[in-house]
Amino acid sequence: MEKLSISLDKIQMDSSWKEFLKEEFFKPYFLEIKQHFIQAKQKGAIIYPPAPLIFNAFNLTPLPSLKVVILGQDPYHNKSQAMGLSFSVPKNIPLPPSLKNIYKELNEDLGTPPSSNGDLSKWAKQGVLLLNSILSVEENKPASHQHFGWHLFTDDVIKKISQEKEGIIFLLWGNYARAKNNLIDNKKHFILEAAHPSPLAKSGFLGCKHFSKTNKILQEQGKVPIDWQID
Repeated sequence: MEKLSISLDKIQMDSSWKEFLKEEFFKPYFLEIKQHFIQAKQKGAIIYPPAPLIFNAFNLTPLPSLKVVILGQDPYHNKSQAMGLSFSVPKNIPLPPSLKNIYKELNEDLGTPPSSNGDLSKWAKQGVLLLNSILSVEENKPASHQHFGWHLFTDDVIKKISQEKEGIIFLLWGNYARAKNNLIDNKKHFILEAAHPSPLAKSGFLGCKHFSKTNKILQEQGKVPIDWQID
């Protein structure tokens, strides 16, 4: 196997996270992620999101602004959808079914008019880390990169946030995300759990009121609540 190295300068991530996570980039699993990525590219695979957006969540939500974590599973696998933010798609891309349900719950919870714009960057810029557990995927092959080792990286991100921050609100939607609650210290942080917003989930997301609950917790901590409206 080609000997690989990691250059922090080439990791496109906000400097606050780069410093916070610097030890992770030199662990063996991170080199293995890079090796898998190179091998997939050499075979001609089309990978989403585009490389500059793989760490987009960490760019749009600098560590000092972090208030909320919304955990997804892996990126959308269709062309032009994935943008490095869980549940989010670029403006002018049709809304995926899960995001339609998220907007439906927002409307029922806060009276927020449903939007046709699926770009959740506005949330990210207010301190909502839209983190997928797996950060890349091959075109038209859902969960195709689950063996890369991304989950080791994002699990360590969650654990490190839990250990070194306080008062973060974690929104865990669906069994995959809920299984991560053992990584979080519930004495220091807030965990809100619900079913996955996908219409394939039987029930339990609609009516969870996580958006109003999140803002209530933020206000009780003396923090500015999230403006959830997407224009």
